[in-house]
Amino acid sequence: MISVSENKSIPDILLVEDNPGDVRLTQEALRDAKFDARLHIALDGIEALNFLKDGESPCPDLILLDLNLPRKDGFDVMEEIRNDPDLTHLPILVLTSSTAKEDILSSYERYVNAYLTKPDDPGSFVELVQIVEEFWIGNVRLPSCS
Repeated sequence: MISVSENKSIPDILLVEDNPGDVRLTQEALRDAKFDARLHIALDGIEALNFLKDGESPCPDLILLDLNLPRKDGFDVMEEIRNDPDLTHLPILVLTSSTAKEDILSSYERYVNAYLTKPDDPGSFVELVQIVEEFWIGNVRLPSCS
């Protein structure tokens, strides 16, 4: 099954994460999982929205979004994406350490596609990345950005 936009073979992933340790862990997990993807990193919500709206950056096939971000939090980012007709189709996976019921509910109320809790250990993180790749890139038909 074709999983990324039909005109490209390697998926673009936008990671919105302010913690350098979690950025590094995600990069290592992608490498260890042999997940061939172009990872773009935004360090806060405003940087993520600028990336999505600048017209120069590649359209991501997936957005991995942390909730607790400086300048504009993940909830505000979700709302802005879902209210923008040019972005609303983008799949958003919340990737956070929060297990709070309120955060889970608030995310789904903003039409997040999945809510994932960051594992504590690197091995489990690699497994999570493999699951994301298998499902979201290997099985799901994603819309193109054109």
